[in-house]
Amino acid sequence: MISELSTPVGEGHPGILDIPTAERLVNLSPAELIEHALRNGEGTLTDTGALMVDTGKFTGRSPKDRYIVRDANTADTVWWGDINRPIEPEKFWGLYHKMVAFLADKRVYVRDAYAGAHPDYHLNIRVYNTLAWHNLFCNTMFLRPTPGEQVGFRPEFTILCVPEFKANPAEDGTQAENFAILNLTDNIILIGGTAYSGEMKKGIFSVLNFKLPVERHTLSMHASANVGTGPDGLADTAIFFGLSGTGKTTLSADPSRCLIGDDEHGWASEGVFNFEGGCYAKVIDLSEEKEPDIFRAVRFGAVVENTRFLPGTRTVNYADKSKTENTRVAYPIHFIDNALEPSVGSVPRNIFFLTADAFGVLPPISRLTPGQAMYYFISGYTAKVAGTEVGVTEPKATFSPCFGEAFMPLHPTRYAEMLGEKMTEHETRVWLINTGWTGGAYGTGERIKLRYTRAMITAALRGELDAVPYENHPIFGIAVPQQCPGVPAELLNPRGTWADEAAYDEKARHVARLFREHFAEFEAFASEEIRAGGPIA
Repeated sequence: MISELSTPVGEGHPGILDIPTAERLVNLSPAELIEHALRNGEGTLTDTGALMVDTGKFTGRSPKDRYIVRDANTADTVWWGDINRPIEPEKFWGLYHKMVAFLADKRVYVRDAYAGAHPDYHLNIRVYNTLAWHNLFCNTMFLRPTPGEQVGFRPEFTILCVPEFKANPAEDGTQAENFAILNLTDNIILIGGTAYSGEMKKGIFSVLNFKLPVERHTLSMHASANVGTGPDGLADTAIFFGLSGTGKTTLSADPSRCLIGDDEHGWASEGVFNFEGGCYAKVIDLSEEKEPDIFRAVRFGAVVENTRFLPGTRTVNYADKSKTENTRVAYPIHFIDNALEPSVGSVPRNIFFLTADAFGVLPPISRLTPGQAMYYFISGYTAKVAGTEVGVTEPKATFSPCFGEAFMPLHPTRYAEMLGEKMTEHETRVWLINTGWTGGAYGTGERIKLRYTRAMITAALRGELDAVPYENHPIFGIAVPQQCPGVPAELLNPRGTWADEAAYDEKARHVARLFREHFAEFEAFASEEIRAGGPIA
């Protein structure tokens, strides 16, 4: 187990194993929870049987309203700042007691679940929900104990998720009525004032991002993973890191390989394991042609958030973004035909950092040294296309350390150094994949074709790039293969795809400056090997 349940220290605390409620419904089946949700007016069934719900005011997480209790355990460990905001223990316990009192006359749905598919890394979770569909979401996204495992189940972490309860900022130490607070010492998460279900999922992810590296020397990763058979006949696990829009879900969904998971994983000495029991996928503009696995997973037992119907039907209109562009579906991982259960893989042989570089300057594939891998991991770079504001024509660089800054309680260099240690120990290869533009920036060049990106990843997995010649990029210093099966040679060197090579050099140096400016925040904490991994010109 990751940790033993600690005794809460709040004075007069009733104990997190015994929260008094008017009615307690424990571990209901998905069908029962759907019945309750429909009876409570929480949602509507689609024509495929999925439950459609609306999350209200909040259609995504609220990062500015997420807090971590600052105490002796976290004061010198957590990377405090805009991402990890501190709240004092007395404020936490004050809110806790208010929430417990609020629940005293309520019907509450209780769910026992766990995170961590590897049996040596289970984190037992108990969730208290006032919404039936929230409890269904937890049953979908967390791992599900067997009936035998439910007997004598002992939670190590408790979540209270009560959307109807709102904080009093002047009294409770929050900046708004909504909040998500992590107590990493007493093992409780409080969520109030928001019905966005992802706060529960990402709350536990943040917990694991703290506990696994600190207590188990296990790297937690915001990444997808799949596994196939390598050229030597042995298991070949691959990890895919990438921010939204870079192709993380698409490229890890390979019909010739088994899906380990699409979002959250740990890398222990034994190998890679999924934290979750489900997938939480965006569905904006979803179609069976583009994403057949996800499209077919929207069925009975799945939860669709903030979508709308085609007029006069129960058919989801996936193009409708009137509520939000962050429309999503949560479904159990076994809804995917080639999902691996249990979701446990071998030590990864290949890691792919995905970036959709809208500036069009990064090579479509390059091989990274350990130092470069740590540097680009801390950077977590992608570049989005120009926005819709008048006069905005330049792509916008986005940096998210560790490809998941919002969920990382520790300093990014802590995760990066662990990545470097593991890739060196296991001789894991790390590749930087540009799924963005070539021949010029967005508006001038064109998007790199998906079939070429797939061919490059396949070649890397098969070891077909091990013996080809490489050249180091003159500005970024990364090793660029000069040959790749199924890919035109001229595509591999981005400078040659631009009509004006001098313009390419200028734009590449501009992007290199953006990297250096972002990295300046971390430079004092980074090793010499990491500092040397950045652009060279």
